[in-house]
Amino acid sequence: MSERKPGWRELPRGAVSTKSSKDYKTGDWGITKPEFDRDKCTKCTLCHFYCPEGAISIGEEGHPSVDNDYCKGCGICAEECPVSCITMVITI
Repeated sequence: MSERKPGWRELPRGAVSTKSSKDYKTGDWGITKPEFDRDKCTKCTLCHFYCPEGAISIGEEGHPSVDNDYCKGCGICAEECPVSCITMVITI
């Protein structure tokens, strides 16, 4: 039987995580999420490489896909997109 890992809300204030964000679903931290305009996307994959959480993957057709369980809504992907095909949308 595996031991259940605590969620981020159960950690004490000021705690420092030594784990990857892939160990904990942290996607509910942010209030914005990226939306991609597939028609404008050139499939350059820069959003994937700049994402600090590894929440953006590249599908078989080369289009980016966001895992909202891990995306914190920082907007780095939108800032780095050379064709501005990513819009940060408020999710509240």
